[in-house]
Amino acid sequence: MRSVDVIVVNYNGGAYLARAIGALQAQVFRDFRIIVVDNDSDDGSVDLLPESDIPMQIVRSPHNIGFAAANNLALLTCVSAPWVALLNPDAFPDPEWLDSLVSASRQHPTFSGFGCHMRAADDSRRLDGVGDVYHLSGLYWREGHGCSDSAAFSTSHEIFSPCAAAALYRASDLRLVGGFDEDFFCYGEDVDLGFRLRLCGKRFLYVPAAKVAHVGSGLTGVDSDFAIYHGHRNLVWTYVKNVPGILFWVCLPVHLLMNMVALGVFAGRGRGRVLWRAKIDAVRGLPRVWAKRRSVQEQRRATVRAIWRVMNRGLARRRCPTPPPAGGV
Repeated sequence: MRSVDVIVVNYNGGAYLARAIGALQAQVFRDFRIIVVDNDSDDGSVDLLPESDIPMQIVRSPHNIGFAAANNLALLTCVSAPWVALLNPDAFPDPEWLDSLVSASRQHPTFSGFGCHMRAADDSRRLDGVGDVYHLSGLYWREGHGCSDSAAFSTSHEIFSPCAAAALYRASDLRLVGGFDEDFFCYGEDVDLGFRLRLCGKRFLYVPAAKVAHVGSGLTGVDSDFAIYHGHRNLVWTYVKNVPGILFWVCLPVHLLMNMVALGVFAGRGRGRVLWRAKIDAVRGLPRVWAKRRSVQEQRRATVRAIWRVMNRGLARRRCPTPPPAGGV
């Protein structure tokens, strides 16, 4: 039985995919299997993968089913490994990446998942992020995104949830909550997953030694209409599904205000049409999302206070946060 299954979801990954698989083949930790799910790519990227002594399974989808559904498809084959790692095709781990994550899982057995130290692939001095932050308004972002890498990010600490571009999860916990929500397709599905796991009482840890170079939206475009649409539709659904109890109603005015401000900001940038479409489709999907909310909240084991404690409550997003207390977790 292998310790880890590493899932890579590919859609026209090109040279990114070959580089990511090459980085996996160079891992110091060797007790793992690679599962590549190809979402009907037409660039031949899967056929150009290098040979490896690491076991690798390729799952081909007949059409592009999205990041969420593709990961769920791979999870169906993860029947024995206790841990599942996710890696984007545009994320390139250092050789010690998987070893650092597995070591952290052994040292911190009460945690359900582990996030990575992700730096920008085009500038190793700049961070891509060290874990996801969830704000009471329903906004979420990667902690440290765009910051200069420094000692502030060298200490392990609890995070709201890992960024699924590079993360390690306990496989049994993924099965507990049913994996990713496939209606999300992509963008925000990892925050939704992390939130649902937190509602079940699970926790997440940032592992600074688990280093990855990340292009970020390398396949879909950082500021594309596709990314804007799915990101802003899905953040509404994440809020409605997951924010528990009285917090839902207390924070709802802030959530609505945030959405209205976003509409104004994007209209000013000439991108108002795509954001209106995202919000309209989010509202159209609310009956289905509300039904999911009932199921999610019935499964909740965490207290409202525990969820409130790990949400960001600042008046403004701090782009480069101060270091956590010495000693970490």
